Amino acid sequence: MNIAGNRCALRTSALALAMGLVVVAGCKRDGDAQAPVAAADTAAEPAAPTATPDAPVELRDVIETSPQAVVGITYPPDIARYPGLAKTLGSYADSARAELQQALDGLGNDKPTMPYELSLTFEKVLETPQLVVVTADGSRYTGGAHGEPLVARFVWLPEQQQMLTADKLVADAKGWKAISDYVADQLRERVATRLSGDEMEPAQMQESLRNASRMIADGTGPSADNFSQFQPLTGSDGRISAIRFVFPPYQVGPYSDGTQTVDVPAAVLVPHVGQDVAGLFARG
Repeated sequence: MNIAGNRCALRTSALALAMGLVVVAGCKRDGDAQAPVAAADTAAEPAAPTATPDAPVELRDVIETSPQAVVGITYPPDIARYPGLAKTLGSYADSARAELQQALDGLGNDKPTMPYELSLTFEKVLETPQLVVVTADGSRYTGGAHGEPLVARFVWLPEQQQMLTADKLVADAKGWKAISDYVADQLRERVATRLSGDEMEPAQMQESLRNASRMIADGTGPSADNFSQFQPLTGSDGRISAIRFVFPPYQVGPYSDGTQTVDVPAAVLVPHVGQDVAGLFARG
């Protein structure tokens, strides 16, 4: 065979090989699990990345005492089994400590008249395959008449490996309006009941009710920010029967009223919750 003939034969062989690869790749895409996959096909369609689980997080209780400050932090003993949640708790505690340290740094060479203080307790109050709820309560004292309350709630979804936040809990503004109305009514009724038991002149009572209603309206406006602290309550079936919204001092009342809560039943919430969490709620 001459040189031209050899070149023609080589081109024919290369074309046949290329056609064979296309046919094999096409069979693989059509669902033949046993068909080999050409290297060129796998390079064109890289495998989807897999989620990397959170690295283990070790949280240790803290007890520190010095002439300038006293720090006490307590964590749930087995919270490390939820690394993502443990990381969030640790970040919250670190932020609280950083603000205490900032206040101490502001003293310069001066010493506080009494030691500054950070007290913070994390407690696991609910644990199911679908929900893990941790409360954080404490205070930070950096001078003044009393300490600053620290109030936070953390809701972890183990199956989704993420926190349930207020903006994921309720889907839209209409939902927050319904929750806002319900919570505000409960708080106003509570204030009216308390004031009716006091010996007050009618005019004084009306003024107290107006002041209380103003604070309640400001602290329960229909937005996720005003309802960021909450914890689910579950029935015997493990589904959410109500959400307890938590309001630190000053949000809906004076410091003397302390932390206030309102339980909103599932019947009020279900028409407005996000699709991703609707299955967690009791119905009917």
